[in-house]
Amino acid sequence: MQLYTALAPAADDRAGACFGKSARSLPQAAACYAGAPIAGRGRRVDPALKIAAVGKALPPHYYDQDTLLEALRQRWADRHYNPGRLERLHKNVLVGGRHLALPIEEYAGLTTWGKANDAWIRVAQEVGEAAVRDALARAGLGPEEIDALIFVTVTGVATPSIDARLVNRLGLSPRVKRMPIFGLGCVAGAAGIARAADYVRAYPDQVAVLLSVELCSLTLQPEDLSIPNLIASGLFGDGAAAVVVVGDQRPADGPRILATRSIFYRDSERVMGWDISENGFQIVLSAEVPQVVRDHLRADVDAFLADEGLARGDIATWISHPGGPKVLEAMAEALELPEGALDLTWRSLQEVGNLSSTSVLLVLRDTLDSHRPPPGSYGLISAMGPGFCSELVLLQW
Repeated sequence: MQLYTALAPAADDRAGACFGKSARSLPQAAACYAGAPIAGRGRRVDPALKIAAVGKALPPHYYDQDTLLEALRQRWADRHYNPGRLERLHKNVLVGGRHLALPIEEYAGLTTWGKANDAWIRVAQEVGEAAVRDALARAGLGPEEIDALIFVTVTGVATPSIDARLVNRLGLSPRVKRMPIFGLGCVAGAAGIARAADYVRAYPDQVAVLLSVELCSLTLQPEDLSIPNLIASGLFGDGAAAVVVVGDQRPADGPRILATRSIFYRDSERVMGWDISENGFQIVLSAEVPQVVRDHLRADVDAFLADEGLARGDIATWISHPGGPKVLEAMAEALELPEGALDLTWRSLQEVGNLSSTSVLLVLRDTLDSHRPPPGSYGLISAMGPGFCSELVLLQW
């Protein structure tokens, strides 16, 4: 037991518990000391990983749902489609209004994917910068203190990526580590927090910032009158959010990130995503999404919480992505949530629509601002997206 002897002078009771007289193997004992999970021993003890702040930025062009519906009616007036179906689908998504990347009259000029993507690059930098600055101000940090910048999106492409274009705009360190991630869609807000937590777990004295920018209106396919595209035209909006995540060597008054989990559902690639052609992003949106929630989410959440020594009844705060009314109803049913548990998520859907990866971060921001739960209580961030997959993040306030 040379390893125990070497650690004993500085390791106190935890080293004794992990390396003392027990039936554990040496690898298990080393894992115990490092804070890794050991079967049957409940939640691991990790360094304190915390959410320090959440910032947001929404484009200034806001329109109520009736105005957006009328604009679409006019755009499709010469096409053979069912205007009553369009109105019904817009009403059913329960969105009251949305922010758009551009003034509504400018969308008719986006006659090619290139023009739409150029607009995406310009506006993504504007709202991305504003969201990061808002988050940093709330965390009491300066741009030069960002050590890692994770950028997630699914609504546009750029090389150099948007995070690179923000280095000069924000005055970031030239040594900042950039991690652009494309393709996770709605799940990327929760997944991005998990990846930021991974980073500061390794570098507890550093600062990681997650930036999500989604400008869904710039992906609209004006020639596509399919049901998924008509639903998307009424459901998705535009905006950005940024989350500051720090390790235990940095002060923060936000919740601790206790654990994360990713779950991939095999052979489900056509549930949600894009078909990409010369026209840009054409939405893939299956009617099966609510059923996928019912089939998988409860077991996934229960297994995740059980591994942390918890159960659904221990969760005081549910921070969920607002996929749409049917998805939220399926989630509440599958998880047997109490009345009002998803109120903030429903409110976000009604006020700004579904902003893909940005949405769950806006719900997190609202929770921090006006619905902060009691100290010591647990919260769960959840989102689902293309893959098809889920992402879970366990918090403690």
